[in-house]
Amino acid sequence: MTDLAAPLRRAAPALLGYAAVRTLGLVVLAVWSAARGKSAYTLLTARWDALWYTRVADLGYGYEVRLPNGDVHSNLAFFPLLPWLERALHAVSPLSYADGGFVVSLLASLAAAWGIFAVSEHVYGRRAGVCAVLLWAVLPVGIVQSMAYSESLFTALAAWSLYAVLTGRWLTAGTLALLAGLTRPVGLAVVAAVWVAGIVSFTSASTASTAVTPSASTPAPSFVRDRSTAPAPGAHSWRRALGMLIAPLGAAGYVLWVGHRTGKGPLGYLDVQAGWRNGFDGGAAFARFVGDKFTSFPSALAGVGLIVGVGLVLWLYVVGVRQGQPLPLLVYTGVVTALALCASSYFGSKPRLLMPAFPLLLPLALALARARTSRSAWVVGGVAVASAVYGAFWLNGSGPP
Repeated sequence: MTDLAAPLRRAAPALLGYAAVRTLGLVVLAVWSAARGKSAYTLLTARWDALWYTRVADLGYGYEVRLPNGDVHSNLAFFPLLPWLERALHAVSPLSYADGGFVVSLLASLAAAWGIFAVSEHVYGRRAGVCAVLLWAVLPVGIVQSMAYSESLFTALAAWSLYAVLTGRWLTAGTLALLAGLTRPVGLAVVAAVWVAGIVSFTSASTASTAVTPSASTPAPSFVRDRSTAPAPGAHSWRRALGMLIAPLGAAGYVLWVGHRTGKGPLGYLDVQAGWRNGFDGGAAFARFVGDKFTSFPSALAGVGLIVGVGLVLWLYVVGVRQGQPLPLLVYTGVVTALALCASSYFGSKPRLLMPAFPLLLPLALALARARTSRSAWVVGGVAVASAVYGAFWLNGSGPP
């Protein structure tokens, strides 16, 4: 407990700020929903993807909806970790499956905030870590962090896996990557980060072992900034190898299981996604979607907004590269961003799909950290109010993108 107390105290400002922002969002949602005669709790726990997760928790896999156009929406598209946790909470408490999903998301969102702080503090310092957490909290789609969705759970696992990589804890990194791979398809991004970091670490050790000076110690990779928490030079290479080995087992295991269940082999999961008209086309369909917005004047404004949004995402990634973000963060963010922007369907979902790519916020967090505290507080406070209002409007309207 003593070992946990010190890091928790360091993260306390970030976690308290995060809790305040999310509480504001929930209060505004409750007031807005009540004014419209709707239940805010139902919007958070029993609509859209949340229903698919609770059906998996309750009935298991095998449920599907056949649409008039021939599409088949199968619940095999939804990875199992969140439903497993919902089922576990239901089994040991009076909570319903939907209640369990809500509790998991609330706890996971706090764990994600702490993980984002840990990564950001490790790379850029405590003040930047607090700012990164607050920026993640005030995202326009931040209300999803409080929904019975898998985004918060995935972000928590991804952030702590990346932190484990940055500090040389390879078994922890691999285990968390395995769990992330059981949470969302984009778990591949965490696996890629672990593998690239591991390969670079092995290469660094190999290069050092052939140095001319026999007494030269094996240098840690450049992304391992905290030498006090990194493994001793040349030691525990088996942990690194084992961490890399177990990292992909979650995603690979579920995908192979779906292929076996559907009888379509290793690529069976792709057929399941095709039933949802979802796939990876390099962004061609998204580009056509944006282009179609310019066929009339009102929708052209939305098209401009989409172009600006994508440009901002790419610009933030380039700035992160120039600022020297550690390689595991760049790999993770690059894969998450590519999968989000290049998916061939659910174009309105892209802001939500980008939410786990929290390292994109680090350039903004650095800028905010360098500003005066009063100015930063006004900026965060204003954006938090706007985010809360947008989240309430959004859930009471078209719903999560």
